[in-house]
Amino acid sequence: MALLFLKQKLFPTWCNGNQRSSPRDRYLKKNCSPSSDLRRPLLPDSDNLDGSTVDGGSDRDVEAQMTSPYSTFASGPPDDDDETASSSSGTSTRSRVDPRLISDAILGLSDGLTVPFALSAGLSAIGDTKVVVIGGLAELTAGAISMGLGGYVGAKSEAESYNATVREVNDLIGRPDETRSIIQSTFAAYNLPPHAVYEIVETLQADPDRLRDFLLTFHHQETEPGCNQAYVSALTLALGYFIGGFVPLVPYFIVSEVLVAFYYSIAVMAVTLFVFGYVKTCVVRGWNGSANIQAGIMGGLQMCVVGGLAAGAAVALVKLINGDDQSANPKVKAE
Repeated sequence: MALLFLKQKLFPTWCNGNQRSSPRDRYLKKNCSPSSDLRRPLLPDSDNLDGSTVDGGSDRDVEAQMTSPYSTFASGPPDDDDETASSSSGTSTRSRVDPRLISDAILGLSDGLTVPFALSAGLSAIGDTKVVVIGGLAELTAGAISMGLGGYVGAKSEAESYNATVREVNDLIGRPDETRSIIQSTFAAYNLPPHAVYEIVETLQADPDRLRDFLLTFHHQETEPGCNQAYVSALTLALGYFIGGFVPLVPYFIVSEVLVAFYYSIAVMAVTLFVFGYVKTCVVRGWNGSANIQAGIMGGLQMCVVGGLAAGAAVALVKLINGDDQSANPKVKAE
């Protein structure tokens, strides 16, 4: 103990040194005290390698930091390249695609690849390429407008619901007893000690903005929609539907024979539906790993099955209706 006292008096570098130190060392320097220094062991014990103090505390001493490598020179400030790399890495991690945008794109493409394909397949049973092209384009235009309006109205409704929730939360902030009960019930499932919950309640109630964000996120589970969410959602759904629905019509623009164009359309849509199902699944689950690859293959097969069933049902319905019309009109059948 006497050696430790002399060390702190003669070489007061731990708490009062002017050498350059790391952020963690500066934090320890700010929070250490002479009383805590006197309780630190000079040398680490074999059973106490984490720098614990004599009375069971967890204060660390320079000699007790066995996990950190020894350095002869004082560590300098981090390089600008390292800071730039870490900053860019953090930015790239955070700047992911909006999940709502992915959801709208998947919804628009899936409907566009299924419904117009079924319609064009059904119209092919009539035997006129012009009818297939005109009917398909008309359905594409109407469907894209409908999907866009649906996305716009849905996003506007979400924004109105969020604003109503914000007004409700603002009224709730003025009632401390109710907010305290809500916060306590929110953390009840985590089995936190009462003093920790009390500190959380006091901290949140001291800042109305922080309390508002907490109630919106954890109690109402609401997220603030983007200012242009309605327009982005409408445009994404409309373009996704139109692009997806235009694919099965391409063979009918190239081939004049309706039956040949129908077979080409089936082949093109089989590949397109499989690729779309695979990509859709892997975007959600991930691209690497055998499990994700198998899930992507299953997603592609599911899209093929759904598109095939829709097209088959449309063809069967058109043939059924067309057959009934021909049986009811013998003159048309004779011609």
